[in-house]
Amino acid sequence: MRGGRGQERAITGNRQTSWGFADAYGAELVENAESEALRWARDRAQEAGLRSVSPATGATLRLLAAAAGAKAVAEIGTGTGVSGLHLLHGMRPDGVLTTVDIEPERQQFAREAFRAAGFVGNGGNRVRFIPGRALDVLPRLADGGYDLVFCDGDRTECLDYLAESLRLLRDGGLICFAGVFAEGRTGEAAAQSPEVLRLRELLRTVRESTVLVPSLLPVGDGLLCAVKRGE
Repeated sequence: MRGGRGQERAITGNRQTSWGFADAYGAELVENAESEALRWARDRAQEAGLRSVSPATGATLRLLAAAAGAKAVAEIGTGTGVSGLHLLHGMRPDGVLTTVDIEPERQQFAREAFRAAGFVGNGGNRVRFIPGRALDVLPRLADGGYDLVFCDGDRTECLDYLAESLRLLRDGGLICFAGVFAEGRTGEAAAQSPEVLRLRELLRTVRESTVLVPSLLPVGDGLLCAVKRGE
């Protein structure tokens, strides 16, 4: 076991068991409250071979959106709507989710899921869909106009998402990155793929930032979260 700032510590069997218990607890929270719309969206993602956030990660996103009192949330990577449903359930009743995806077909699945959950249609619309590449869309969004930014897009672009998110977030706002463990490869010394290298650089940049207060949460495939400091 090694100590000190920035150094890894050995993961004991007890700690792995505790992490597994915490992940299962989060999953149970979602399963107990899971709607038919959420199950449908998760099934569509599985059929399409898309990764979607785990139930425990979803429960964490709900918590963070609620804790932030989020009224405006930007999401990079709509997918079939799984993470968006979690965020919407945590946001304020008048909150609006702006969700971006390069594949309009995926957004159609999400639109159906959001409609089934009551977030789209019936005289109200709490979701703004924007098709396109995230790095083309994000510069068009308002500076300081968002309470939370959730990133689950192309992992090789994560540092660019970070830069855009810092501009988009209000002081005290939250940024979250899903999948930072990359199925365990981020923590392996031998793993040197471009995706993993960018994720390691993201983790280092966020940790060393003077404008962010970060934490790496061991839920799902890893959720990196940080609060933007006020001036």
